[in-house]
Amino acid sequence: FWLKRSWHAQVGLGRRIEARAGAERGARQRERERAMGAYKYLEEFWRKKQSDVFRYLARLRTWEFRQLPAVHRCSRPTRPDKARKVGYKAKQGYIVYRVRIRRGDRKTRVAKGIVYGKPKHQGINKNKATRNLRNIAEERAGRKIASLRVLNSYWVAQDAKHKWYEIVMVDPYHNAIRNDPRINWICKPVMKHRELRGLTSAGRKARGLYNKGKRATKLRPSSRAAYKRHNLMRLRRWR
Repeated sequence: FWLKRSWHAQVGLGRRIEARAGAERGARQRERERAMGAYKYLEEFWRKKQSDVFRYLARLRTWEFRQLPAVHRCSRPTRPDKARKVGYKAKQGYIVYRVRIRRGDRKTRVAKGIVYGKPKHQGINKNKATRNLRNIAEERAGRKIASLRVLNSYWVAQDAKHKWYEIVMVDPYHNAIRNDPRINWICKPVMKHRELRGLTSAGRKARGLYNKGKRATKLRPSSRAAYKRHNLMRLRRWR
């Protein structure tokens, strides 16, 4: 009898301890949700793009951006949460540029829309770009400010005619960058114009390198290298 009673007491005590631990875990979870950081609130705000507040701010932003040059420097990131995700730090050596890109297909640049050639080359309006618009924005910023290195970029606004991207750029000659072991890899000479060689995130996406498995058999290490590997005739015997 006493053994049975002690066993029941132990089981009841274990259940009470488990219930208390579960309640404490729930309280900690609720506390974490209440203590959600400012960057998390910003991230949630930028997800709700159809809300009245966001649409009003987007209308103001696009009007302001239309008055500015196609490539201009920002005093600070429009989206600090997103900028930090792609590598930006609020310290010396990091610069943010905003780039305006024309939306839609690429248009053939010929005078008056006239191509003096064969009918197959007379298309003007429906040329599809190989690269995405974010990669094109990175290239324009990299060409405009050639002494800086392009780290990454993100979308900020768009209207019916344009899209705006902010490009996070790094000064490779600034001591704050050269002495930081987390970012001084970008100071190496081989990192010049990463955006022109498809090495940034947007460039890798345009090259199809975010695909894996059977979708990527003809993409790695690059489409040209894969074509060469599959089509080059190799005569291994000396003739």
